[in-house]
Amino acid sequence: MADDVWLVRHGETEWARLGRHTGRTDVPLTGAGRAQAEDLGRRLAAHQFAVVLTSPLSRAAETAMIAGFGDAAVADSDLEEWDYGDLEGRLTAEIQESHPGWSIWRGPWPGGETLDDVARRADHVLARLAGVGGDVLLVSHGHLLRVLAARWLGLPPASGGLFSLETATLSVLGHEHGSPVIDRWNEACHLD
Repeated sequence: MADDVWLVRHGETEWARLGRHTGRTDVPLTGAGRAQAEDLGRRLAAHQFAVVLTSPLSRAAETAMIAGFGDAAVADSDLEEWDYGDLEGRLTAEIQESHPGWSIWRGPWPGGETLDDVARRADHVLARLAGVGGDVLLVSHGHLLRVLAARWLGLPPASGGLFSLETATLSVLGHEHGSPVIDRWNEACHLD
């Protein structure tokens, strides 16, 4: 397995700022999101990564590029955000009007991916990292990265709901005495 897996959630988008569920809609970074990516670049500049993977969606790919990893980054469709289907672009409160008590972690997900679908993609990413020597950088999306962290720890995918993750933050999955751990989570000290 890779030494450490560094996770970066993409910079701010208008929909992320408003709390809209942004899955496969290719919403661009805001000016603030581009500035956050620059801050990430300064934070990560001294670190060497054996592999850099990014979601192919522009908000993640642009974050990686602005942060200085555009030449090294390889797009991986397994790192795309959750496909929210009919819930795309909606706020949680709006969804709960037709689905009382709804949560992304419990569903339903009409026309979209289930939690197990997202977990399978996260597991595919982790399996691909098994043969990597050195640290890995993943630039992706909030819900996908939260599921990936849960799977890293061997937890059920719904446990991703326990990890809040803001835009342009840095998290590190590592090991302690041979067991997977979270070394850092939702670190934002690099942001102005």
